[in-house]
Amino acid sequence: MSAAEARLPGPSVGDGLLVVDKPTGWTSHDVVARARRLCRTRRVGHAGTLDPMATGVLVLGVGRGTKLLTFLVGHDKAYEATIRLGESTVTDDAEGEVVRRADASGVTDDDIDAAVGGLTGELEQVPSAVSAIKVDGVRSYARVRSGQDVELTARPVTVSRFEVLDRHRSRPHLDLDVRVEVSSGTYVRALARDLGAALGVGGHLTALRRTRVGGLDLDRAVTLESLEADGAERHLISLAVAARSALAVRELDEPEARALGYGQRVASARPGREEPVAAFGPDGRLVAVLDERAEQARAHVVLAPAGES
Repeated sequence: MSAAEARLPGPSVGDGLLVVDKPTGWTSHDVVARARRLCRTRRVGHAGTLDPMATGVLVLGVGRGTKLLTFLVGHDKAYEATIRLGESTVTDDAEGEVVRRADASGVTDDDIDAAVGGLTGELEQVPSAVSAIKVDGVRSYARVRSGQDVELTARPVTVSRFEVLDRHRSRPHLDLDVRVEVSSGTYVRALARDLGAALGVGGHLTALRRTRVGGLDLDRAVTLESLEADGAERHLISLAVAARSALAVRELDEPEARALGYGQRVASARPGREEPVAAFGPDGRLVAVLDERAEQARAHVVLAPAGES
C-alpha cells in the first residue's frame, strides 16, 4: 500500500498505540474502522479481537504502531466475567441458542471451589466451536453457523488466576462473577463451558470485560466517545512509551543504534533471551524490536531507520 493510499483526508495523528475501551455490540473491526477515520490513516490494526458481546481493552496500532502489534498478541490477558450455571448454549455465551438446561440450585460453594481449582494452572483446553480458528481454511464459527458439527483439537493454555468474586442464586440458575488471568489463546467462553460441565449442570458466559493486555490496562483505555470529542492524537501512546510498557527493554549506545538503523546485527546483551526486546537509542527513540536468542541480535522490526529524524 502506498503512502497516498494509506492516508485519509487530513494529516495523520502519527505513530503509536491506542488503548480503546470497546463498547458492547461493536466488533473489533468496527472499532478499527472508526479509529481509521479518527486517526486519518488506514494503517490501523488490533492486537487480538474481542467478541461483540465483550467490552474492555482493545489495543490498536496506528501507523508504525501496527509493527508492535505482533509482539502484543501473545501477552497474557485479564478479564472480569459472569458465568451462568444451569444453561449450555451452542456458542458458549449468551448470544447462542440454549441447548441444555439443568437446575443449578444444588451446586454448593465447595463444589464451585473444587471445579474452579481444577480449571486453574496449565490445562489442555478445547476452544469454543465458534472461535475464529480455521478448519480446512474456513473459520470454525462459519462452519457452526452453516449447521456443521465442528470438533476442535485441545491446545495447551495457562489459567494463572481464576477467582470467584460473587455468587448470585436465582433458581434454577447460579451466576458467578469471576476474575481470570490467562495466557494468550485461552477462551474464557470455554472456561465457562468447562466449569458448567465439571459441575454437571452446564454453563455459559453472559458478560465479559477485558481489563488488561500485557502491561496495558483499563487505566490507559479511552472510550470511542472521548476519541471523537478530544481527538485521537491526545490519547495516542507513543512508540517509545508503548514499547516500554509492553516489552523487555535494552538501552543502546550510538554505534549500536546506527548499526540497527542500517539493518545490521549487534551483539546480544543477554544471549538466549526468548522474549522480544525493545531497543532504545541514546535519544530515547525506539530503534527496533530485537531477537536476542543468538549471540548476535537481529531485528524483528526496525522502527527508526538510519537517517530518519
